[in-house]
Amino acid sequence: MLITLERSGGFAGISKVITIDTAKIPQNQAEQLPMLLECANFFNLPAYIAGDSNNRDRFEYTITVEDKDKQHEVTVSESLIPGTVRPLIDWINFNHK
Repeated sequence: MLITLERSGGFAGISKVITIDTAKIPQNQAEQLPMLLECANFFNLPAYIAGDSNNRDRFEYTITVEDKDKQHEVTVSESLIPGTVRPLIDWINFNHK
């Protein structure tokens, strides 16, 4: 499985991209990803979850998941990240170290 997190926007407008190939990380970490995707109901989320346009200095996250024959991409404003998606973003950031 390949997962990419792109963070863009913010005050400085600097983008950051993290890509994780689960075949290249420890198995115990890779086994966590399907559970996080299921808890987030990721493959059923809309492609875009818009935030308040008054929050222009906030980040926007685009998460792309490629798994065998399916691919899905979700872009979400920092101010509207669903609570079920936050653990997924945290997992990506933690496993990128």
